[in-house]
Amino acid sequence: MARHFLTGEELTTDELNGLVARALELKQDRLRSRALEGLSVALVFERPSTRTRVSFETGVFVLGGHPLVRREGELQLSRGESPRDTALVLSRMVHAIAIRTGPHSTVEELAEHSQIPVINMLTRDHHPCQALADLTTLHERFGRLDGLKLAYVGDGNNMARSLLIACRLAGVEFAIATPPEFALPELESVSLDEAVAGAHAIYTDVWVSMGDEDDARRRRELLGPYRLDEALLAKAGDDAIALHCLPAHPGEEITEGVLYGERSAVWDQAENRLHAQKALLELLFFYSSPQ
Repeated sequence: MARHFLTGEELTTDELNGLVARALELKQDRLRSRALEGLSVALVFERPSTRTRVSFETGVFVLGGHPLVRREGELQLSRGESPRDTALVLSRMVHAIAIRTGPHSTVEELAEHSQIPVINMLTRDHHPCQALADLTTLHERFGRLDGLKLAYVGDGNNMARSLLIACRLAGVEFAIATPPEFALPELESVSLDEAVAGAHAIYTDVWVSMGDEDDARRRRELLGPYRLDEALLAKAGDDAIALHCLPAHPGEEITEGVLYGERSAVWDQAENRLHAQKALLELLFFYSSPQ
């Protein structure tokens, strides 16, 4: 029976910790696994991508599989074919589906009708693969997850939601500071000072995500006080790191000095997308039986 990865809630705490440990093993020896030998994975991109596409395409290849990349407009999904029909067809031709799209309902419908693993590479509501890489980065820097504190500042978006889910599983304290207009309904926002006090990492994301362009001016005005700058980082622990899932806009949600500074773990975080996703693919294929 296929196992899917749509929000991160599909994992147990032990599985999450195992994925992080395995990701760091694969980072040390990038060619040690050929878990996807002879298998193919459909990578469907209905939204632009740099890190997600490169990390998944490379990861599938390094694991011995064939990444079948399809961009926006290259599947009949763009012409009205349902996710259900797409899942029924792809289940007979490839061994897994990963999709980066808009509505979360699209990945839910794919998973409901798929006989192979479905992976959410990004939707409007969730970005769980990024959260796996983020926890991998925290463990890499601090040698543990349990007992750490992660502060998120800015827009209460899909990234914040996925971090909340992952942190709860991992035993990481998660605090969020965001304007009321952009708050997560799942978690009460606190002040910036309260969020970053004692934090091991401060995390931010862009102020204007894909689909928010029509509201860009208002969003920038409301989110301006939530910039991750040197002064805010100084309020966290002395060893606190800065995190950003990228792409970044230096001078908006993060200063150039923090993004490229000594306390930035952003580039390790970006690289760890590759290793965390390889570990995830191993797990999903271990629990599923490719046709």
